[in-house]
Amino acid sequence: MRWSHLQATEPTATDGELPLRLPDATVRTFDTPGFAGMTFHEIHAKSIINKVPGESSMFQWTVNPYRGCSHACVYCLTGDTPILMADGRTRPLAEVQVGDEIYGTERQGNYRRYVTTTVLDHWSTVKPAYRITLADGTSLVASGDHRFLTERGWKHVTGAERGFGKRPYLTTSNKLMGTGRFATPPEESDEYQLGYLAGIIRGDEGLSSFPRSPYRFRLTVAEVEALDRTRAYLAHFDVATERLTSQRPGRPPTLRTSQRDAVEAIGRLVAWPGSPTDDWCKGFLAGMFDSAGSYSRGILRVPSADKDIVDALETAFTALEFDYVIEDRGFACFRLLGGLREHLRFFHTVDPAITAKWTITNTALKSNAPLGITAIEDLGVRLPMFDITTGTGDFIANGVVSHNCFARNTHTYLDLDAGRDFDTQVIVKVNSPALLRRELSAPKWRGAHIAMGTNVDCYQRAEGRYELMPGIISALTDFRNPFSILTKGTLILRDLDLLRAASEVTSVGIAVSVGFTDTDLWRAVEPGAPSPNRRLDVVRRLTDAGLAVSVLMAPVLPGLTDTAEEIEHTVAAIAAAGAVSVTPLGLHLKPGAREWYLAWLAREHPALVQVYERLYAGGAFLPQGYQRELTARVRAAARRHGIGGPGPGGARNTPASPSQARAAELVPEGAGQLTLL
Repeated sequence: MRWSHLQATEPTATDGELPLRLPDATVRTFDTPGFAGMTFHEIHAKSIINKVPGESSMFQWTVNPYRGCSHACVYCLTGDTPILMADGRTRPLAEVQVGDEIYGTERQGNYRRYVTTTVLDHWSTVKPAYRITLADGTSLVASGDHRFLTERGWKHVTGAERGFGKRPYLTTSNKLMGTGRFATPPEESDEYQLGYLAGIIRGDEGLSSFPRSPYRFRLTVAEVEALDRTRAYLAHFDVATERLTSQRPGRPPTLRTSQRDAVEAIGRLVAWPGSPTDDWCKGFLAGMFDSAGSYSRGILRVPSADKDIVDALETAFTALEFDYVIEDRGFACFRLLGGLREHLRFFHTVDPAITAKWTITNTALKSNAPLGITAIEDLGVRLPMFDITTGTGDFIANGVVSHNCFARNTHTYLDLDAGRDFDTQVIVKVNSPALLRRELSAPKWRGAHIAMGTNVDCYQRAEGRYELMPGIISALTDFRNPFSILTKGTLILRDLDLLRAASEVTSVGIAVSVGFTDTDLWRAVEPGAPSPNRRLDVVRRLTDAGLAVSVLMAPVLPGLTDTAEEIEHTVAAIAAAGAVSVTPLGLHLKPGAREWYLAWLAREHPALVQVYERLYAGGAFLPQGYQRELTARVRAAARRHGIGGPGPGGARNTPASPSQARAAELVPEGAGQLTLL
């Protein structure tokens, strides 16, 4: 266990036999009926003000009295961003799933190299969007908090050189690391399929004639992906074949037919076209690579001794604008130039079936791609954003190295997993208030802004039991240390007087959750949650205390609370409460919550069941089109009700600080709202 950095005193006795032991740091570990399904580990921490490394921090200094929570979030890229999967193909970020194998990077010696890694978690929300454009035309849409790897280390999309917002950030003098934008995969058109059949069958010399049997087709390929694709494409053109599996160990399967009509049809299908289209060329190169090509030690080759095939290869490489040389090895051997960038473009453009040949594992992260930043634009809208946690702490997004969410991954520092353990194993630093006073009084502490709730919610339900925040706020107030709080709980009202006192002497920023205002629906859907009016009262009372407060409008329930009337009424109520901004988020239906909610829907609103089946057919999240429309409608309502611009300052009537502005952007994860259902 990596707990040495947390221990401060000799531990006291631990209560009972428990699934997780925290040696040398634990005060108590226990379960309690009041928090069903959760285990608490009370510890004496050694330090409480944490500096997240400059190259990877969202905030420079944090105080987190708890680790683990039922909700936490950091969101980064739009859902259509292509992610490099471990098989070499790409998949939109929104469709990546927990457990998927993808590419990340890790430092090995003098170089950072590509390695495969596992997706540990996946989230989404809505955040202000920025477009980053690179010299090669690569375009990425990300939140301002997202980080990319540059030639000068990790940098956020936005930041400041001084003040609370100080952090490394991108400028047009930076260059991102990677290969640049991924090519669009081919469509499996008839022309592509014909080209593939010509490449793999002619490349493997699958058509032959014999004196005893004038007609015979036989194709033997070691990898079944190519054989299965060939058989499927032949079937598409109404040619039936037989697949045989050898009884001998290690012998590859075979595709064959001796039917005269079938063999004649195959001959026509693989005939050379008079004017090959781009689709045919893509398919032909894919088939030739599957039949005879190789990729090893960063060198991609496709050989042939057949003059007709050589001519076709020259035509296809040239048509698709690949640079190559022809090596004379007693036969022609085409070698693709341009390094990893062009090799990936080849794989993605032509899409060979045998992905085992695509591996780039341990390839050094270096490229001649023109990835200098040419523009960073604030799009002026909030868009659906997605983030993942991976084993390497990064992933490859549209050809550049992208940092992943830090919040859940911090649980792995404690030898806990970033998934279920993060939700059910809560670490409580019971000595936080006293420890914070000691650290604030240290001569080396310079009074920098401290962010709370940036990793986990400091006002989660456990705070009602432990009451750590009053001591923390009092300490920050006594030392006049600026701070901000991100929360979705109403428990923050307990500390209203403390927050008001703090705002008299320092800068305080606060970012609360109000999905709708229909009280009948609230009683039916969220009976265990504070009422909408109570949550609006949190916003109102904090605002009246002179604190800038933003609101997450979540969850918005399709067919129930997404009507024009309900959106207008909810935004009006949020505006009347004094919020400085509002961010909508549609209902997420993850396993567990999905079954409960749909059962309730079938009982109470059966006419909507088919609507939900259609909307959530693709998974836990609403379609992007729906989310964009929802964001636009809420944004328009917010403009009508005057939400926007700087929020109220502290009691000294100062403008909202950068930390307050950031707190307004850092909305909690919508899926976490389902814990209220």
